[in-house]
Amino acid sequence: MITADQLLAHLVGDYVLQTNWMANNKATQSLATLVHAIVYTLPFLFLTTNPISLAVIVGTHFFIDRYRLARYVIWVRNIPFPGHRPWSECKETGFPAGLPPFMATWLLIIVDNTIHIIINGLAITYIG
Repeated sequence: MITADQLLAHLVGDYVLQTNWMANNKATQSLATLVHAIVYTLPFLFLTTNPISLAVIVGTHFFIDRYRLARYVIWVRNIPFPGHRPWSECKETGFPAGLPPFMATWLLIIVDNTIHIIINGLAITYIG
C-alpha cells in the first residue's frame, strides 16, 4: 500500500519544501497551513494526477497540521491505561507534562508523520 516513492514524496513535501514561515505559523494561521498543504502536495504530482487523490492529500494535510490532530490521537490512545491525565494537562502534545519535552515533541512528530503517510497511501492506492 505505501511505497518508497510515497514516503519520499512525503519527506520532500513536509521537510524539504516547508519554509520557516510555514513551520512556525501552520498551527495558528490558516493561510500558512493552506500554503504548506499545497506545497506539500506538489511532489505527489509525480505519483498521481487524480484530482480526488490530490484533494484528499491537500485537505487532510491542512486539517491535521492546522489543528495539530496528532495530539488528540496520542491523548485518546492513552485513555484506557494507568496514568491517563485529563486533556487540560495534555493539550500541548497529547502527553502529560511529566514526559520530557523533547520526547513528547518527537513522539508527536512521529505520530503526525504516520497519520499523513497512511492517509496518503490510502488515497493513492484506493482513489488513484
